[in-house]
Amino acid sequence: MEERENFITLVDEEGKEEEFEILMTLEVEEKEYAILLAVDADEDDEAYIFRIVNEDEEEYTLVAIEDDEEYENVVAAYEAIMDEEEGN
Repeated sequence: MEERENFITLVDEEGKEEEFEILMTLEVEEKEYAILLAVDADEDDEAYIFRIVNEDEEEYTLVAIEDDEEYENVVAAYEAIMDEEEGN
């Protein structure tokens, strides 16, 4: 992974690189998550959610969420934050 400010480049299983904007990081149930949107995304494209696993103080890994309940909890927390921001 290559990082510059609010952008990160991820490499998929086939070796293809894609750049993402980090929209937000948030903590849910003592785990940290990143909300990412592809830089070349269309208006209708959805954001991606990854769990952040800290390897040490400077290194981390983004892990796909495979548990439906965990995913839904993060989506609910993200939507609550967005609703709160829109309400202000």
